[in-house]
Amino acid sequence: MAKTRELCKDVRDKIVDLHKAGMGYRTIGKQLGEKATTVGAIIRKWKKFKMAVNLPQSGAPCKISLCGSSMIMRKVKDQPRTTWQDLVNDLKRAGTTVSKKTISNTLRRHGLKSSSARKVSLLKPAHVQARLKFANDHLDDPEEEWEKVMWSDKTKIELFGLNSTHRVWRKKKDEYNPKNTILTVKHGGRNIKGTRRLHPIEERMDGAMYREILANHLLPSVRALKMDHGWVFQHDNDPKHTSRATKEWLRKKHLKVLKWPSQSPDLNPIESLWRELKVCIEEWAKIPAAVCANLVKNYSMISVIANKGFCSKY
Repeated sequence: MAKTRELCKDVRDKIVDLHKAGMGYRTIGKQLGEKATTVGAIIRKWKKFKMAVNLPQSGAPCKISLCGSSMIMRKVKDQPRTTWQDLVNDLKRAGTTVSKKTISNTLRRHGLKSSSARKVSLLKPAHVQARLKFANDHLDDPEEEWEKVMWSDKTKIELFGLNSTHRVWRKKKDEYNPKNTILTVKHGGRNIKGTRRLHPIEERMDGAMYREILANHLLPSVRALKMDHGWVFQHDNDPKHTSRATKEWLRKKHLKVLKWPSQSPDLNPIESLWRELKVCIEEWAKIPAAVCANLVKNYSMISVIANKGFCSKY
């Protein structure tokens, strides 16, 4: 939006004089050929500062009017993935030509910055309800109960190249607002399967391979961690984990499995470690035990409930 013209001092003084004489905003506006909103703004300024002229400002004047700022703020609020160029073009069509830097500075003054969109799991209504039930069921579980859980997970390690990213305009606290996230689903790839030990998987993993990994690594990991009797195994609802053969294998081993809501990687403390890892396998051994213990110690369902079942930070 182009900046509106400023009224000269004589007109401003006349508006104040007419107001003192008891005339209303609309009447003054009609008499002087100005908008009632403009008249009201000048009178409010006079009442507050006892002057009708604009107060002196430091630095160069803003190139984008208040109306223009409001327009681009509405745009990025409704469409956080709007680009700098989109906003430049919108303002140009409205009569204001500015640079991308000016756009960025304006949004920063309103607490917004260009950030990478967070990737979160695609949640259907059934997933949301299951997550809320899980969170409420375990909300009051003591810390000791979570220490009995044998957590497991897998992650994809990019050996060549990087996953593409998307940028969004957001405030720091809004990183997990659904508008500022990218929905993902789990799929194949080169993964590392984690219990206590890490096991690299070069080829596509099937149910038989998964059960072999559990046979070779699960119980040794439990012994290495010196977990007490009554420990519970956690894994997600990947079809390899929930197949009849895997369930039967777990039953024969007399292993208790934690009932897990689908599409809920943010509920697994290990997910917080993958970002720290993402290097080579031997780095796993360097992660202090205190880090893992602290993740479990601070494990809570409160953020899930606060987000009404949607993804929380992990």
